[in-house]
Amino acid sequence: MEKHAADPTIWEEPETAQRMMQELATLREEVEAWTGLGQQVRDALELLQLAVAEGDEGLLEEITAEAERLEAALERQEFQLALSGEHDRGDAILTIHAGAGGVDAQDWAQMLLRMYLRWAEARGYEAEVIDWADGEEAGIKRGAVEVRGPWAYGYLKAERGVHRLVRLSPFDGAHRRHTSFALVEVVPVLEEDIEVHINPDDLHVDVFRAGSAGGQHMQKNATAVRITHIPTGIVVQCQNERSQTQNRQYALKVLRGKLYELERKRQEEQLAELKGEHVDAGWGHQIRSYVLHPYQMVKDLRTGYETGRAQAVLDGELDGFIEAWLKAQAGD
Repeated sequence: MEKHAADPTIWEEPETAQRMMQELATLREEVEAWTGLGQQVRDALELLQLAVAEGDEGLLEEITAEAERLEAALERQEFQLALSGEHDRGDAILTIHAGAGGVDAQDWAQMLLRMYLRWAEARGYEAEVIDWADGEEAGIKRGAVEVRGPWAYGYLKAERGVHRLVRLSPFDGAHRRHTSFALVEVVPVLEEDIEVHINPDDLHVDVFRAGSAGGQHMQKNATAVRITHIPTGIVVQCQNERSQTQNRQYALKVLRGKLYELERKRQEEQLAELKGEHVDAGWGHQIRSYVLHPYQMVKDLRTGYETGRAQAVLDGELDGFIEAWLKAQAGD
């Protein structure tokens, strides 16, 4: 790639060249991380030989601490190998749908949206809410956010599935315990050169006026866009207070990602059928429980990873759950 990048003719197609340079920079950074770690290990081994030869106890203690640091660094590097999917390096679009549970479920969907926004902020990612639908009394019926940053899709794909909340309902006059559900969908943001064919004749497009997040204001012009993909029934929309053209571009971006995921799932189901395994083609099973009463615990039912720091999780501390799932996938 470096040899190809040195050819000035690649800039005759600026967009293609820019994408290649970004990929090259990412690959170079990954290679340098491994080679740099290898050099640090070699340096530590040379220092160890010197400390043993001279019987320097103080230096041996320093090398022991350095060995622990290098081991932790190696574990982080090995973990990156779990992110080997085709689009793991790229951006992601995460959509949350309120499920069973009425107003509590809509409030839960908004809590999850806040959780993922906090998580993205803590990782230094850019996160932009691109669609929402206000709940009837509180919360949201649906919310979508585009998360931009290295490995955003690789990490967030661990969150796909049904999330369950158990708590004392703030919307129940008797303050009883309620269980509510929300579905999280995650699709990759695809590069334009990835082949996902969309026939314009297969699209039904509606435009409407959009309110700002929370529904405080209404725009005078119809800028929000809803696109229905007729062959699959997939519906996407965007109303992030941009122009109608920009909202249409965003909606098509989401649709491309969903159609790609649909094809990926179809191929996985075909492979599973060949293997004689059963694959549930529905919305999927509950993947994680968030219990706030009568005790506090968040537990992932796929990996068994759990923590009693429920509020910290709702404030965006998700890395433990994501890493446990990715490690389990790598182990498989």
